[in-house]
Amino acid sequence: MRISVAVLGAGGKMGFRVTRKLIEAGYDVRAVEIGEAGRKRLGEADIAAVAMEEGIPGAKVVVMALPDNIIGQVTRQVSPMLAKGTMILVLDAAAPYAGDLPGDRPDLTYFVGHPCHPPLFGDETEWAARRDYHGGIARQSIVCALMQGPEEDYALGEEVCKAMWSPIIDSHRVTVEQLAILEPGLSEMVAMPFVDTMVEAVEECERKYGIPRQAALDFLIGHLNVEIAMWFGFSPKVPSDAALRLMRFAKGVVVRDDWREALSPAKVKEASELIVYGKGA
Repeated sequence: MRISVAVLGAGGKMGFRVTRKLIEAGYDVRAVEIGEAGRKRLGEADIAAVAMEEGIPGAKVVVMALPDNIIGQVTRQVSPMLAKGTMILVLDAAAPYAGDLPGDRPDLTYFVGHPCHPPLFGDETEWAARRDYHGGIARQSIVCALMQGPEEDYALGEEVCKAMWSPIIDSHRVTVEQLAILEPGLSEMVAMPFVDTMVEAVEECERKYGIPRQAALDFLIGHLNVEIAMWFGFSPKVPSDAALRLMRFAKGVVVRDDWREALSPAKVKEASELIVYGKGA
């Protein structure tokens, strides 16, 4: 018997991708979508959109492919339709870690999964896969957490996540708190500000110092390739002593001494609340 999966927000950007993947994997997929644009997108792919009342009852897994700030609200809305043992699968740790999921249904399973996205240093040979930055064509790893429910439900949640984000390199099991430390912590609170600062630095080279933007961009992207490869161990070469001395000097200029606080559970909780409730930072 096929496992029934209801995808809420099936016509959205993420919802549409995971819906197609689940259908390809052979699941009994109920594409729940109320937005006109989303229903049209599904229809163009020959996927029938259904209402909540039609798609949710009887589903073994309910995937919340929804904005973080309405996941808790929608979960409470559909809770009366969910049978004991139903799995709520959330695609991001923010709402669960912010405490936004209902606490009055201990008979439900809460599972959280998130894709790592295709690695910078992958071994893809097909051009389409090499240009796939988000996943779905190129291989990627995933991170999963069982927040609430029996241990045996972990295998089901991981199986569905592997199908949604296939093809898969590896699957890593963590706690919900650890997943939140990875995102929004590591990927958004640490990595993203550095990336944004690098974009601003390229613009500063052009605006203030008259360096052609493309020259600055080519220079930065090429050096990023080398530096990331060396610092993370993808290259057998190592930085020179002079480069390490300069790095230590530069970190004192561009990095706050207390930057590690961005990965602390307290700060990650604050970030999650900002994402979900628009407050906390």
